[in-house]
Amino acid sequence: MRFQGSSTYVATDDLMLAVNAAVTLERPLLVKGEPGTGKTKLAEEVAASLGMPLLEWHVKSTTKAQQGLYEYDAVSRLRDSQLGDQRVKDISNYIVKGTLWQAFSSDEPVVLLIDEVDKADIEFPNDLLRELDRMEFFVYETRELIKTKHRPIVFITSNNEKELPDAFLRRCFFHYIRFPDKETMEKIVEVHYPGIKQALLKEALHTFFEIREVPGLKKKPSTSELLDWLKLLLAEDIPPDALRSNDNKKIIPPLHGALLKNEQDVHLFEKLVFMTRQGRN
Repeated sequence: MRFQGSSTYVATDDLMLAVNAAVTLERPLLVKGEPGTGKTKLAEEVAASLGMPLLEWHVKSTTKAQQGLYEYDAVSRLRDSQLGDQRVKDISNYIVKGTLWQAFSSDEPVVLLIDEVDKADIEFPNDLLRELDRMEFFVYETRELIKTKHRPIVFITSNNEKELPDAFLRRCFFHYIRFPDKETMEKIVEVHYPGIKQALLKEALHTFFEIREVPGLKKKPSTSELLDWLKLLLAEDIPPDALRSNDNKKIIPPLHGALLKNEQDVHLFEKLVFMTRQGRN
């Protein structure tokens, strides 16, 4: 099994190498990068490319590691016992399988995505060390050991919101998705909008990277936001020359709300462009 990219996802040579290295080493692939650079999409594309099912565990700030293994529904069991339900005699009826259990017990190899691991408490990654290392865990309520039938291909994404423990990092193969340069971005746009007019693409990319280079932005626009913006430009049939107007009353590009997500960044960009034009005059 080797990942060689796909027609719907532009993967660099380094990224493909990282995916295949993680598969060979049988270690989780920890993928970091700016939000919107395709970290989650990578797992989806690898699963589709290799013809494997995808199981997704989207981590939140309240997520506990135990939820990925299983949860014991004691409340339902108590309610059923009060109603005289015979199901209460078998505790396994109240064990809810988590995403990791589903991946471990699958009859075929799967791709497992643990998305945005850095959102949870700092102890979350440490609590999964044994399970991800040995690919097994113990269910105390039923006294059974759950072992993986087919080792899943594990993707773990992080937006760098907090540092991950060293013990966790040692068990992963790491790859940082660098923000695409203009050439790579053109390929990404072509995948999503084949045949887009080159004049519009040239002006849109110029404006997009100009915004990203503004010092002091609270939130730089991402690849996904560029694609959203292009979709709007195409839908509204915005001409290329409208993206680079010399009119001081039209400093901000049309439909900029897809790129700039707070008023401080809007004002900062307006100020920079105004000052640049004044300098030229």
